[in-house]
Amino acid sequence: MYRIEKTEDGRYAVKKIGGQRASKVFNTYSEALKYCNEKNKNSNIDDTSLKDIAKKKIKKEYKKNKGKTILTLFIIIALLLVVAYFVKPYIEKHLHNDSSSSQEVIHVEGDISIHFMELGNNRTGDSVYIKAGETDVLIDAGSIASSAATIKEYVDRYCEDGVLEYVVATHRHEDHIAGFVGSNNVPGIFDSYQIATLIDFPKVTTSTKLYEDYLDKVANLVSEGTTHYSALECYKEINGAKRKYQLSTGIELEILYNYYYDHKTSDENDNSVCLLINQGSNHYLFTGDLEKAGEEKLVEYNDLPICKLYKAGHHGSKTSSSDALLSVIQPEIICVCCCAGNDEYTKDKLNQFPTQDFINRVAKYTDKIYVTTLGDLELLPNGTTYDSMNGDIVVTCDTLTGELKVQCSNNDIILKETQWFKNNRTWPTN
Repeated sequence: MYRIEKTEDGRYAVKKIGGQRASKVFNTYSEALKYCNEKNKNSNIDDTSLKDIAKKKIKKEYKKNKGKTILTLFIIIALLLVVAYFVKPYIEKHLHNDSSSSQEVIHVEGDISIHFMELGNNRTGDSVYIKAGETDVLIDAGSIASSAATIKEYVDRYCEDGVLEYVVATHRHEDHIAGFVGSNNVPGIFDSYQIATLIDFPKVTTSTKLYEDYLDKVANLVSEGTTHYSALECYKEINGAKRKYQLSTGIELEILYNYYYDHKTSDENDNSVCLLINQGSNHYLFTGDLEKAGEEKLVEYNDLPICKLYKAGHHGSKTSSSDALLSVIQPEIICVCCCAGNDEYTKDKLNQFPTQDFINRVAKYTDKIYVTTLGDLELLPNGTTYDSMNGDIVVTCDTLTGELKVQCSNNDIILKETQWFKNNRTWPTN
């Protein structure tokens, strides 16, 4: 077979394919083409042979470049994997930054409502009722003995069978256990309900008459069939106790490890039982009256999650809700069980619950702060010692979005918008 090539002097050479010497040179392309066609016509190489030659040439080139192609593809894939490894965390972190347009996917299930109750007097105290499916849970029963009647009236709206499946007493102070014991005139919670399981503090720093009465009531409960564990037994899962208790579908109560369960402390508050309510990706933290030292140990010994809901430690005192704890749990909603502005513990207004120091620390994370009761006499009518601030605070969860909803018996105004706050506290500017 023959081909045509143009020479340097502008003429046209007819050469055999694969050859270098010209068979003949022509002054015009038409002459060269005519000669080339005649030569090819007389050639004994047919179309099939030409195709075979072409295939062999392509196959040779493919084999030559195959190694280079595979190496190039390997390098590209490796680069893509490296980029994906380093870029993925950035994407996950920033993809949902605009909360108005998209939200982090949260997986929750089960019905739950968490009730931070008013206690019927001007004394600060804790009592939190939780309804998880058909399970009834009560955490603490302050603030004084007569509070038992207020607590019972409220719980009876939801607990229809007279059984509290789980009761937790965080520590021995009156503002947390007096309602369990009650008085001669007011039956305590332990006398008013069947208690299936009681979990309480493993030890005390000092004893009191109220604590001795509490122990007598607990002994009576156990004789009637109540299962009683300390928080330390639960954490260690000994004597039949468990660290986690299933409350309902998708909802569990988890006892955390408090260093002072089994180590000495001079502060009774640091003996507090600490627990999480876990609802899938949502977590709700309760630490009793745990103080700064206890909170630092809590962070050290537990893998704490970010918490949607946090019951303010020690009623919003200056000695709790430390930066060490808040920086880990980063709460979205904070509920404070106290009588705001009550001078029960101090005349120093800045240190009356909830304190200015507490505000300064939590403001870094949220302004969704709710307070049960008002105890500031300057804002109360003559002869009145307390009134509802938000009142009974009820937190529920939308299982479709995982978002929490707050509804209060008096109003849903966040703390910094209340008149008490405007008169007595300031919101940090940074």
